[in-house]
Amino acid sequence: FLQEAQAAALLNHPNICAIYAIHEDGDEQFIELEFVDGVTLRDRLPFEKTTEILEYAIQIGEALQEAHSKEIVHRDIKSENIMLNARGQIKVMDFGLAKLKGSVQLTQSSTTVGTLAYTAPEQVQGSQADPRSDIFSFGVVLYELLTGRVPFRGDHQAALMYSIVNEEPEPIEKYRPGVPPDVISIVSKALEKNPADRYQTVADLVIDLRRVRRKTSGTSAAG
Repeated sequence: FLQEAQAAALLNHPNICAIYAIHEDGDEQFIELEFVDGVTLRDRLPFEKTTEILEYAIQIGEALQEAHSKEIVHRDIKSENIMLNARGQIKVMDFGLAKLKGSVQLTQSSTTVGTLAYTAPEQVQGSQADPRSDIFSFGVVLYELLTGRVPFRGDHQAALMYSIVNEEPEPIEKYRPGVPPDVISIVSKALEKNPADRYQTVADLVIDLRRVRRKTSGTSAAG
């Protein structure tokens, strides 16, 4: 609990849910958070316009940039942890699994942290998460926003873990024909199995998202 509060308190960004205070009531502790008047991205699926998805993706990326600049890895990025408020502003929530540099590990190395369908291959295999793990999870969210489904699936945990580590997602075009090739390329690079082959920083991913948004602005988005 205190680690969650410490991580969140370091962050001050319009796309991150703010933490205001930590309180105690007898033996109970609780965090006072910003109230977000809105819904999760999962609740908003499907999104009709690719341009809308790009706008939200840029805001998510900017929130992660802020976290990574403070040496905080979120480790549980998923559509249910990202809210869209009534003004169309993204708020990244729940830094409860964030790992501060130098902090005590929350789990055994063999334990998968986060929601499995969004978890990076290296985390599934027991390696320590780093910012590139968040980038993979971000890629899963992007795929989901575009297609309405997560890229890796399985009937049970072992099957899902195998899919994340070994299988390639079905083509985005199968579920959303007409998506710009540049968008598909961004998602594919974020979802590379080997962290060394992914975007190395969220900043680089956001640069590409902004470039694609400029190219598609003023045109009718597919799907």
